[in-house]
Amino acid sequence: MKTDLLLIPMSARYRDMRAAALAAEESGFDGLWTWDHLRDPDGSAEPGVPEAWTVLTALAEVTRKIALGPLVLNVANRHPGVLANMAATLQAVSGGRLLLGIGAGGSRRTPYAAEQQAIGQTVERDETRARRVTEAIELMRRLWSGHAGFLKPEPPPPIIVGGFGPRMAAIAGRHGDGFNTQAMHPRLADLVRVARDARTAAGREASGFIVTVFAGLDERWLRPDSRGRQALASAGVERLILLTEPPFDPDEIRGAGRLLAASR
Repeated sequence: MKTDLLLIPMSARYRDMRAAALAAEESGFDGLWTWDHLRDPDGSAEPGVPEAWTVLTALAEVTRKIALGPLVLNVANRHPGVLANMAATLQAVSGGRLLLGIGAGGSRRTPYAAEQQAIGQTVERDETRARRVTEAIELMRRLWSGHAGFLKPEPPPPIIVGGFGPRMAAIAGRHGDGFNTQAMHPRLADLVRVARDARTAAGREASGFIVTVFAGLDERWLRPDSRGRQALASAGVERLILLTEPPFDPDEIRGAGRLLAASR
């Protein structure tokens, strides 16, 4: 199982994210992620929230081998045709290290709806937002195939669909290349099964589907003999993404990397 690090962007400064990214790569983490949000959910974060794609592009230039991804892009924030070209460009900048996480965005019931409303975006019903994820995947794949001279990524990045219920798990299986949810989700094994069954029903190969989960950075997740990590492996998880908060401590990240390396 690969182990990645997610840099929480709320109140973060880019210079600290850069230092954390270098420490993560140096210490042996497999991937690096950040959230796609425009403001703190309670509106109080200072100095604000760095934009995910800009940060990832900058980090692609200062790192060399670590995978990079957004967890996950709200498809309402960027037109999927523009996102297709953004992803193809980042594949070129990073040398093919992008893991493209996308999702439906926060519902009206979540605090993240406020950031959409603040920029004039209507927060649609769950069904509509889920359908737009499917439509975004279909359009991006069509453009990546060389349609009308659009930039073609080499290779096309895996599309990992984030969600917390069976609807998004099924979309991930039918249309995506992976599924992301919480490591401690009480129905994790069921959601993975829904995704894989949907993939099989759609006539898609079972191999190559990436299951990723996220949890807080904690020593127990770094030890392969821990009960939690073994449970994830049994559920078919292939990447564990550990969250760390700003201002980030490069020494703590290096220490976690050393613990991870010692257990491999």
